[in-house]
Order: sequence, then C-alpha cells, then structure tokens
Amino acid sequence: MKFELFSTLTALSLLFSVQVQGLAPGPGQEEIGLDLQWNFEIEPQKKRPKEQVFLENSNDYNNNNSNSQIVCSVIAPQHKQRFRKGDRLRQEILQKFQATQWPVSLNPAMEAAEILIASSPADADISCWNLCSGEKLRRFHSCSSPPHGLVNVAGRFLASSQLRKSKHSSSGSILYWSWNKPHVEARSILAEPIAPLVSNSEGTYIAGGGLSGDIYIWEIATGKLLKKWHAHYRAVTCLVFNDDQSLLISGAEDGCVRVWSLFLIFDDVRREEARSLYEYSFHEHSLKVTDIKTGHGGCNAIIVSASEDRTCKVWSLYEGKLLTDIVFPSIIDTIVLGPRETVFYAGGRDGKIYIAGLNSPGTPNNSLVSLTEHSKAVTCLAFSADGLLLVSGSEDGLIRVWDTRTRNIVRVFRHTKGAVNNVLITRQSQSVFSQMSKKSGDTTPKGHSFLFPPPLQKYASTAEENAHVDVYLSPHDNSDKFLDLSYISVQTMENQIKELERQGSSVASEVELERLKSEQERSAQMIQHWERMYKKLHQFCVEEIWDGSLTEGARSREL
Repeated sequence: MKFELFSTLTALSLLFSVQVQGLAPGPGQEEIGLDLQWNFEIEPQKKRPKEQVFLENSNDYNNNNSNSQIVCSVIAPQHKQRFRKGDRLRQEILQKFQATQWPVSLNPAMEAAEILIASSPADADISCWNLCSGEKLRRFHSCSSPPHGLVNVAGRFLASSQLRKSKHSSSGSILYWSWNKPHVEARSILAEPIAPLVSNSEGTYIAGGGLSGDIYIWEIATGKLLKKWHAHYRAVTCLVFNDDQSLLISGAEDGCVRVWSLFLIFDDVRREEARSLYEYSFHEHSLKVTDIKTGHGGCNAIIVSASEDRTCKVWSLYEGKLLTDIVFPSIIDTIVLGPRETVFYAGGRDGKIYIAGLNSPGTPNNSLVSLTEHSKAVTCLAFSADGLLLVSGSEDGLIRVWDTRTRNIVRVFRHTKGAVNNVLITRQSQSVFSQMSKKSGDTTPKGHSFLFPPPLQKYASTAEENAHVDVYLSPHDNSDKFLDLSYISVQTMENQIKELERQGSSVASEVELERLKSEQERSAQMIQHWERMYKKLHQFCVEEIWDGSLTEGARSREL
C-alpha cells in the first residue's frame, strides 16, 4: 500500500513537471508588460482558449511519448487505465482544437515575424530588420521623412511624408512602398508640405498635418481628399488616432493639443451648428508639442503629450482636463506608454530614456529612472508586441533594443545613413517576410496580385462630386489574422450592389416585374383620367363658343 501511494505521488509529480515546462514565471516588480514569459517565444496577442493553454503546457509531452512511458511505468496498475484515458482525451482535444481554432504553431519559425523599420530625415533608405534574429531585410529607397512621418498602413504597405528643402517648390509629397519592391510604388504631390502622417487601423483613411496648421484626411482606396480644415495657428507636429478610431488628436508648434471628433468632422450639419470643431483644446504647453500618445479605453482613455518646454502632461479624455504634469531635466522628443499604462518612457535630447509613472501627481527630477547608452538625442521609441522589448532610435544613427525586465541592451542596429527619427515595429506573415528577405527584384508570388491604391489628390473635389461620398468609421479590430485585401471604396461597393440588384435572382425578377406592372396600371389610369379631363374641357369650350355665337346673333338681329 505504501509503495503504491509512493509510486502514485512520484508519477503525479513527474507529470506536473512535464506539463509546466511551457511556462516560466516572469518578474512582477517592474513594468515588463506580461506576467508570463513564454519559452517558445510565442507572443500572445489575445486571450487564448483553455484548450490551447492546456496543449501548450503539455507541449513536451505531445512531442515526446517517452515521458508517458516513464509515467506509466511507475503508476500503480489500477490507475494506468485512467492515465491512458487522459492521454486519449488530450489527443482528441488536440485534433479538435487544430480543426476549429485559428492556426497556432508551437514552432517559433512558423509564427509571424516582427519587423523593425527605421527611417531618417536625410535622403537615405528605409532600413528593415528581423527583430528576433537581427537579420537584415530589404531596404526601401529614396526616403527623407520628418518625425512622425513614417506609417505602416494596416500592414499592407509603407507610406511616408517627404520634407525635401527646395528653392523652386513649396509643395509636399507622400510616397508609397510595397513590401516586395525596393523602389517607390506611388508618389502623391500635395498642396503643401506634410509633416506628421497617420492611418487608421484598417488602412482605409490616412491623415496628414500641414506646415500651415491644416489637417487633411484622404480615402486611401480612391485617393480622394475627403476633409481639410484649419486646426492650428502654426505647423502641425504630431497626429494620432485613439484606439477606437473615433478621435484624432493633434499637436502643433503653437503648444496646443486638440482633440477632434471624426463624427463631427464628417457631419456637415453638425459642423455648421457647432461652436468649434474640436472637442477639447489644451493650451498648457508653452512651447512646441513634440509627441502625443493615447492609451486604451476609447473616449475614457488618457493622453500623454511631450513638449520642448521639458514637460510631459497627462490628460483625461473623459473629463477633458490635466491630470499630471511631469518636469524632465531635458527636452523630450518622443514618448511611449508601457503595456500596462502605469509608466511611460520618454526619450530626451540628452541621450537618456526616462521612466516616469502615470499615477504619481508629480515626479521630481532626481527620482526619475533612466536608461543611458545613446550618445545623442533619443528621437523615437517603440514597443514590441509582447511589451518586453523597447526599441529606441537616436541621432547617433543607432537603434538599440532594450530588455525592459533587466534594462539591458540585447541588440544594436545601425541605420544606413544619418540620424534615425522614426522606428516602427510591425508583425507580418511569413509570405511578406520571405519577400522582404530576398535581395532584389519583384518578388510578388505567382497568382498573387495586389491592387495598389492610387496617388492622393492635391485638392478637394467639387461639392457635386463629393455629394455621394460616405465615410464609415469602424471600431478597432485586434485580430491577429494577416489579410492581403485589395482596396474597395464606398463607390465601388455601391456599384457592385447596384449590379447585383440589376442582375438579381428569380425572386427579384418577379418582384421587379410586379413593380413594372403596377406602374403600368397607374400610367393607364392617369391616361384615362387625362382623357376624361380633355373631353370635359373640349365640351366646355364648344358650349362656350356656341353660346357666345348665339348671343352675338341675337344682338345683331335686335340692332
């Protein structure tokens, strides 16, 4: 009896050790993003089903049946059948899960790759690397982007505003690059230079801020300029959508941060009735606004703004007021929120990355924790998908990757030319990753076509042309699926609907036939009605003429 009890406990302990090898607890005393560190480097983007967690935890068991043989050898005979039944249940769950759930691979090589993208204000290439392996990928040529001027449009292509100084031209331009070609795919010549550029999560609209203080919104599918309005007194420096895509937040050289409701911007009736176009206007910054970030929570989120006045301010979207004002020892050019939104990272012109709490009413300069490795100003910051890696770009031309748990540098990249002023991290499918890994030439797979969007319009269309333009603002989709979709505008969808209605089915044809018959009957009734009216009018005229002739004859006889 004692031996059986001892063997059962030994087997359970061994089984438990097999099941927990997929997880390793991460430290919880710092802002590191996730509480669980995955040994297989899987970066979970959404809540996983219980079946997936169960299968991942028992990954070693599924890959190696020797563990089950060892466990079975020490389990008492009366418990072996139960263990084998659990083994069959695990296999059934595996088959069911793989057949019904979104595809999950426990092999990191099969997972989507995270790509690090960097650009420079100098006339240089856009550099790309595999963030995990450090492999250098394709370069995109002829880019001279301003701060906040590089955007990944829903994972489909890259777009960048251009600020090349020219004595003969004051117009701006926006360039497009596809993932499979190193050269510019499309060039849009605009009415004025555009500095910050941002697109919504679905890649249907793109917004830009002009040096005149105007904000432009284009529809990417058609290139139409949907809206343009004067937003600031001086040049717009940064733009960002909130997480539900209903608000656009802008900062400018006038030190003002303004919140714009897109529902109001696209509603012409409400625009005429409203006192002002913006929802909030924050004027507490005394100098140029350098960066803006917004948290999660839709209209209840927070906004963090940085300025050349050496302060970062935290605002409440719900209450429309200032929550926290933090003073730094250096000018802050870039900020990024921590994954849990308890701290934020601020890149200073002194080469340091400061870590400041969001919940503290105020932070003295001597209590700020900083990361110090850059020799020049830190210009851009970004987080990896799992929130464990912080990427920083600097004017020294280097891009450093930090482990936020240990605050150590794990990788260093060097940009091709000049300072780094934009870094992006995007997750791409293996097909896109393989295209970017090839050295040159068009790497579009056979049988695969991508309808590239046209250039953006320089000026808005007439009121008659825009009368049928509809705008759909959809909520943010956190799906991890990589969809290679062609762009379809509202007008294209309307034409397709009309075509389907025209073709129709047998039932639709019968309904249309009945409608035509009823219209014919109404037309016949109207014709009969007008015929009766005509006859009555004709009879009336004949009688009037006849009566008039009789009256004149009688008068002539009397005379």
